[in-house]
Amino acid sequence: MSWGFWRKKRVFALFLLAFILFMFLSSNIVSKWLYPIQYEDEIRLNANKYNLDPFLIAAIVRVESNYQTKIESKKGAYGLMQLMPETSQWIVEIGQFSPSYNQKLHDPMVSIQLGSWYLKWLHKELDGNTVAVIASYNAGQGKVRQWLNNGRWDGTREHVDDIPYGETRHYIQRVLYYYNKYHKLYADDWRAR
Repeated sequence: MSWGFWRKKRVFALFLLAFILFMFLSSNIVSKWLYPIQYEDEIRLNANKYNLDPFLIAAIVRVESNYQTKIESKKGAYGLMQLMPETSQWIVEIGQFSPSYNQKLHDPMVSIQLGSWYLKWLHKELDGNTVAVIASYNAGQGKVRQWLNNGRWDGTREHVDDIPYGETRHYIQRVLYYYNKYHKLYADDWRAR
């Protein structure tokens, strides 16, 4: 047989292998392995309790801590939802949670509950503007309110580049990226439950 015959077979085999690899990598099983949601019960419970989208909570947890409970930021935020000590104390007081919660922020249930309560509060304060809520979770509600009031940013996803903090711009993009991934991968499964 000629070399041309074997070259055609090799090219065909490479295309077939590439197709199989593409199919494997684009499957939901692999995608769910790459983009897992941990603490599903806690997330779903608090999403229902505070009337939040569970995929927003999951996306914030993913960006904030990547589901690591013992992580602490350089700025002092800790827990799955990376709450600052002052913020968690304020949430515990205003939300009328047990004062013991301040010592339990590494507990996934406590962190998710306080973070979810805070997200609900931010939604109320920012008239349901989810993009502004995400920005506030990162930069603080006072800063975001200032940007909105002085016309620095209009609160939309399309104009995120107007936000003066690069970290916050990147944070919004990352949260929305994971939100969309989670929604695409898990929405049907979660509805069925």
